[in-house]
Amino acid sequence: MTLIKSISGIRGTIGGQVGDNLTPIDAVKFASAYGTWIMQQRDKEDYKVVVGRDARISGKMIQNLVMNTLIGMGIHVVDLGLSTTPTVELAVPMEHADGGIILTASHNPKQWNALKLLNHKGEFLDGEEGAKILEIAESDSMSFADVDSLGKITKNQAYIDLHIIEVLDLQLVNVRAIEHARFRVVVDGVNSTGGIAIPLLLERLGVDVIKLYCEPNGQFPHNPEPLKEHLTDLSEAVKKHKADFGIVVDPDVDRLAFMDENGEMFGEEYTLVACADYVLSRTPGNTVSNMSSTRALRDVTEKHGGTYEASAVGEVNVVKLMKKNKVVIGGEGNGGIIYPESHYGRDALVGVALFLSLLADKQMKVSELRKTYPNYFMSKKKIELTVGLDVDGILIEIEKRYQNEQLTTIDGVKIDFPESWVHLRKSNTEPIIRIYTEAKSQQEADTLADKFIKEISDIAKK
Repeated sequence: MTLIKSISGIRGTIGGQVGDNLTPIDAVKFASAYGTWIMQQRDKEDYKVVVGRDARISGKMIQNLVMNTLIGMGIHVVDLGLSTTPTVELAVPMEHADGGIILTASHNPKQWNALKLLNHKGEFLDGEEGAKILEIAESDSMSFADVDSLGKITKNQAYIDLHIIEVLDLQLVNVRAIEHARFRVVVDGVNSTGGIAIPLLLERLGVDVIKLYCEPNGQFPHNPEPLKEHLTDLSEAVKKHKADFGIVVDPDVDRLAFMDENGEMFGEEYTLVACADYVLSRTPGNTVSNMSSTRALRDVTEKHGGTYEASAVGEVNVVKLMKKNKVVIGGEGNGGIIYPESHYGRDALVGVALFLSLLADKQMKVSELRKTYPNYFMSKKKIELTVGLDVDGILIEIEKRYQNEQLTTIDGVKIDFPESWVHLRKSNTEPIIRIYTEAKSQQEADTLADKFIKEISDIAKK
């Protein structure tokens, strides 16, 4: 199956059979289900939805299908064109809109696309809301407007600039100190909209920007997930240009990773750790990340006198727990910074500005900054799902085998050992089981992951 329906949105590969892939018919079907849901939320005369996309090759086609479906329902559309996920999230409340749709498959390769759905606050729908939209889509109970009641499309391409202004206005973003530091930074925009937004932000902060793959043509030059093995060109460019560090984002600019001045990864997990360290040093409080994120955030939070708690994986779950715990910063270990002072969504622009403020304050090299944080090593592996594989049964068997260890089962199975942990879960966005481990050395983390891959394979063969 390459059409995945979950709380993360409707995601699939372009082309192929209706119902098995993200075809034009599927795009129209789910856009109209979302439009129907929007109109069920509030009884009013006019409805408005903000729509933006990353630079994927299929983006314009899918966006046109989605927008025209909505206006066919009598819903007005604000078309942001090429945009970022956090930009659309900010635009929804600024437009007083009823919701928003981002056309992006995030870190997935170029053949994928997706409809990410937002509520009137510019936040992702929860599981109950997502289930309702799926129910509407399956029931075919959508109705459309008559010819005199069609919606209108209004283009507005100012929102990336407005987003940057909003970031620069944040109290903890030290614009003057960043300008004074005169940083030189290489940006890998993976030929998507990060190549527009991140350089613009950096230039406004007085940073000398070297652009790498910043042409928003959707031709991803490498696997778009910002992991070390995909970023050899960025590493070479940082060293060649004697840059202070490198920045890489995913295609929709909600994930952020840094590379130090030696061309070595700062560690995607440590993006949130560093930003949290800066925020907590000025506004003490609590933090939240998901269960697959590093223990280093807990350590840094406790160092500043706060409390850390882990949520189930998925941005909507992180946000829910962040609101409950009234945290000052949170996010996901995959480089997703959620800073409530801005908005409740992962935002690489906010992350870049907070990280630069921290560096300007510390006046140290990125490699030196990394050494100030607890050293954990993570292994992120996956098993492709085969048809008929009983994933739930496998996880129940793992749970039984490790019942004497510290277990958490709110999202798959997480086993906390004294010096390490493993988290096994079915992905919301791909047909895979994710195996995340963390330990005090890379070898221990990899060995632990391989042990559980073998164990899962053995259980599956029974």
